[in-house]
Amino acid sequence: PGPGRARPGQPQAQPQAQPQPQPQPKGRELFRSQRKESEGSVDCPNLEFEYGDADGHGAELAELYSYTEEPELSHNRRCFEEDFHTQVPDRRWLELDRAQQKAYVMHLLDGLEVVNRDKRLRVARAILYLAQGVFGDCDNEGDVLHWSRHNSFLLYQLGTFSAFLELLNMEIENSQACSSALRKPAISLADSTELRVLLSVMYLMVENIRVEQETDPPEWKTCRETFRMELSFPVHTEEPFALLLFTMVTKFCSGHAPHFPMKKVLLLLWKVLLFTLGGFEALQAMKVRRREELGLPPLPEDSIQVVRGMRAASPPTCAIELVEQQQQQPQQQKRSHRSRRPLMKQDSLDIYNERDPFKNDEGGVDEEENDDVDGGMEGELELVERDALIPAMPAQRLPLERVSFPKGLPWAPKVRQKDIEHFLEASRNKFIGFTLGQDTETLIGLPRPIHESVKTLKQHKYVSISDVQIKNEEELEKCPMSLGEEEVQETPCEVLYRAMLYNLPQYMIALLKILLAAAPTSKAKTDSINILADVLPEEMPITVLQSMKLGIDVNRHKEIIVKSISALLLLLLKHFKLNHIYQFEYVSQHLVFANCIPLILKFFNQNIMSYITAKNSISVLDYPHCTVCDLPELTAESLEAGDNNQFCWRNLFSCINLLRILNKLTKWKHSRTMV
Repeated sequence: PGPGRARPGQPQAQPQAQPQPQPQPKGRELFRSQRKESEGSVDCPNLEFEYGDADGHGAELAELYSYTEEPELSHNRRCFEEDFHTQVPDRRWLELDRAQQKAYVMHLLDGLEVVNRDKRLRVARAILYLAQGVFGDCDNEGDVLHWSRHNSFLLYQLGTFSAFLELLNMEIENSQACSSALRKPAISLADSTELRVLLSVMYLMVENIRVEQETDPPEWKTCRETFRMELSFPVHTEEPFALLLFTMVTKFCSGHAPHFPMKKVLLLLWKVLLFTLGGFEALQAMKVRRREELGLPPLPEDSIQVVRGMRAASPPTCAIELVEQQQQQPQQQKRSHRSRRPLMKQDSLDIYNERDPFKNDEGGVDEEENDDVDGGMEGELELVERDALIPAMPAQRLPLERVSFPKGLPWAPKVRQKDIEHFLEASRNKFIGFTLGQDTETLIGLPRPIHESVKTLKQHKYVSISDVQIKNEEELEKCPMSLGEEEVQETPCEVLYRAMLYNLPQYMIALLKILLAAAPTSKAKTDSINILADVLPEEMPITVLQSMKLGIDVNRHKEIIVKSISALLLLLLKHFKLNHIYQFEYVSQHLVFANCIPLILKFFNQNIMSYITAKNSISVLDYPHCTVCDLPELTAESLEAGDNNQFCWRNLFSCINLLRILNKLTKWKHSRTMV
């Protein structure tokens, strides 16, 4: 803005030298300039991104560690090698047979029983080094990941997870560590050393055992199912493991334990939920099975698979530009050929709505004039006029692969019972003058086209599992004595919901508080929670290079927190909705009460392209690369350049998850949509 011109949203300053204020830009220009700033270039390249439950195995393990923790990797190795060479002299871990490896792990587990805290920590570090894949004996990243999986299964089979669970409970209840952290003006990595070691071992075991590979031996498959059951249905304790992690989150947010390493807690919580409840594919299979049990017709398709097959689309243009364009175009030009549309790449639905068999990329007609973005009747009329103008193309140039696409939307339309009732109510009011309530069969007195419309609507009628569940609840309310109690299946989801129910509002508020603190659009406030306790080093950086590295680390740390919270909230909502619609509604209600909708909108109030292409990572410092390769000397230029990736997987994943959560919260809820 020039002198005397206010920024949008700020009061205009009146310069003393000029009594007359500078003229403000017109509303349209101001809106357009704001839009350009917020969106960046609309014409961006397609991204080779595949949405799924999680990123690649190596990337998910790398995100467990912050770059500040890198020196601890060699510390873990030292702790292991000092003990290992006293027990097994002149041998390497990879050379031992299975019995010898088991014997050594049992020796380490005995060391966890000692009273001395420092000795326990050294043994825990040695076990962590095993879970990290004994990288000192490996030559490449593949070997490290292989031995990390191998050792994780071995550790689980010998009861390491249960031993670490006991130690974790002890650390959570450690009032001395809590009071010490509360007294400190600044909390650093050193305050959460024990917790970080314990959570890292547990995360590596959960993640390595959760991920299935074709080459897994049968005993590993059995082991995986046993571990899943152990985490889902607790035997020794009253609550599932996920609830302990939820309790850590609320304790952290209440301010009683500011030293808790929240990133590791949230990553572990997300992976435990993903492992015990199941990912998107497992959820789809459960949905298909549940519909069969309820006698409902099979699902027309899996929406994630449909969207994967669609091409990317740019966001629609704003209404102001469309109106301006229509006003400026002469009527003759409008009738002669298709108007040039401002949409650059709105082609995800065009494939399915392709009506012009002569259109191809090599045709003589200008590509922008021929951009097919049809809209209702106007599109039909324009098509008829254009067919008369465009000469016929040679037959051999027909793009056959386009002709084979079905017309209409890429997914099957779904009509609810309410939609049919509303349509008939409106039709009866118009043609007869009275309505018949919920009767959808009687069509007497209605014209023939209405009969056809009702028939089409009924053909696409979709009864969801939720509709059946609500109907059952209503019947149980009407006849509680005759119908008796409902039989509830003891699923992992049901067990988790029952355990969470008592403190569910607190859990949702705590997750959203952390999400708010980690959002890139949030301003640092004095009353906001400190989520950087497990990334800030004891000694703050003194050189420019160290400051740049820490800056990247802090941004990466926040991105990983956003990724884990968005993924676990979406998982919870989807699984609770399948388990019972009222469980989903209860969780949704508390998310809405805790201002989840404005929070997600605030998150998207940024330049999304720059967020998706952010380069907050230093690939040479990522695990397992940094354990087996000689690290090059880092310079300010290399840090600024970042990696070669076209986009940041975790940020795009987070954006999609948050949009899906927003959709889940507002779907069919008029009041929430109005918010």
